[in-house]
Amino acid sequence: MILHKGEILFRQGDDGSFLYHIKSGLFKVTRLHENGNMVLFNILYPGETVPHHSLISPKEIHGTAIALMRSEVEAIPAQSWYRELQDNPQKPLEVAELLQEKVRFMQERLDHLTVGTPAERLELLSKWLNRHAHGVPLTEYLTQEEIGQLIGVRRETVNRLLRGHHKE
Repeated sequence: MILHKGEILFRQGDDGSFLYHIKSGLFKVTRLHENGNMVLFNILYPGETVPHHSLISPKEIHGTAIALMRSEVEAIPAQSWYRELQDNPQKPLEVAELLQEKVRFMQERLDHLTVGTPAERLELLSKWLNRHAHGVPLTEYLTQEEIGQLIGVRRETVNRLLRGHHKE
């Protein structure tokens, strides 16, 4: 299926009837907390099968995935996925590889968060996202608030960094 910018792939609280293999595009995953705080906590990219926490057993959806650009996704009925997991001896290895890839991604993102200055973090995020965004500037699909959440700074800092970057 094709989703366009702003369309929702799944919602926080959904029952998890489907898993999704991302063929192209990017998604942001947000979570609304009980106190009303909305937090961007993940970026989904091509090659991933999600939700990650349901690759082995079903669980209610943890956040809402929103397309950041035109994206292609294969919807996989959860029951078919779990049946194949039991019946196909190669499927558990496939799941392990998917989870390993996500752990490596998280390690890379943690490295990006712990590197020196906010400007360096913004540059690393931009380079990483550009691998999947095909040259579309990150400000076209993420707000300054969301960029700040991804690099661990306030929106005002992102604004200042972007203004400084445009002057160069």
